[in-house]
Amino acid sequence: MSRSPRVARTVSALRREIDSLRARKATVALVPTMGALHEGHISLVRRARRRADKVVVSIFVNPTQFAPTEDFGSYPRTWKEDIAKLTAERVDLIWHPDGKVMYPAGFASRIVPEGAALAGLEDRFRPHFFSGVATVVAKLFTQCRPDVAIFGEKDYQQLRVVTQMAGDLDLGVRVIGSPTVRERDGLAMSSRNVYLNAGERRVAPTLHRALKNLATRLRAGEDMQASIDAGAATITEAGFALDYLVVRHAETLAPIAADESGPRRILVAARIGTTRLIDNIAA
Repeated sequence: MSRSPRVARTVSALRREIDSLRARKATVALVPTMGALHEGHISLVRRARRRADKVVVSIFVNPTQFAPTEDFGSYPRTWKEDIAKLTAERVDLIWHPDGKVMYPAGFASRIVPEGAALAGLEDRFRPHFFSGVATVVAKLFTQCRPDVAIFGEKDYQQLRVVTQMAGDLDLGVRVIGSPTVRERDGLAMSSRNVYLNAGERRVAPTLHRALKNLATRLRAGEDMQASIDAGAATITEAGFALDYLVVRHAETLAPIAADESGPRRILVAARIGTTRLIDNIAA
C-alpha cells in the first residue's frame, strides 16, 4: 500500500518540508490545483513525476479568481477522494493552506498581468480572473520553490499568462504545458463538468467537434471568417450561448490574419444551462 503524502497547511511547515527536499538535492515539480481532482489532474501529476525527483501538489480553491456571481461557495471540494488519488500516484507533499494562511489579515498586494491577460478572451468575461490567478500562482511559486510547474493546456490563456509572468519576474520556475485530457467523446475534462445534467452532458462534446472541424477547414485553406462563422453556428444550434470562438496566435494570443504565418490556436468559451465550458486546440 502506498504511503499517504505529507500534508503542509502552514507556510512554516511547508518551508520545512521544501528545505528537507532541497537538502537532499532533489528537484521539485509543482502541480497547482483547486482540488476536485480528475484524470486530467492526474496526467499533470504523472508528467511532473517524469520531470523531477519529488512532486508537490497544491490544493487551494482561490477566492480571488472568483467574481461574486461565480461559484466559489459551490465549487466541488473532495478532499478525501483527492488524498486517495494522490496517494496512489505517490505524490510526496500536498500544500493545503486555507484562505487565512494564503491571504492573512492586512494582505494588500496583487499582480496585474498584461500581455496575454488582456487578449479579449477570458479577461473580457471575467475581468477579475487573471489578477487573482497571477497573484496566487506567484505565491505558490515562491512558497514551494519548484524547478518546474505543470499546467494543463485546457486553460490555455491561463497557461500563457503564467508562463509570461514566471519569465518576466525571474521566478526561476520553468512552466510546462500538458495536453488536455478528454472523455471518450471528446469533452475536455474539468471539475465543473459535474454541473452538467444528462441532456447537457450529451450536447457538451459539440464544442470539441466544432473545434476539430474548424481546424480542418483552416488547414485546407478555407476562408477563416467563414469557417469561424460555421463553427459558431454549429455551437449555438446545439443549444450553447457562445462567448467566443476565435483563432489567435498560439504564443501571444493576439488576433491573427488568415495569411499570417506562425502557430495558431483556436479557443472557445460557451455556456450550456448554468455551466460555462472552455476548450482549445492547435490549428
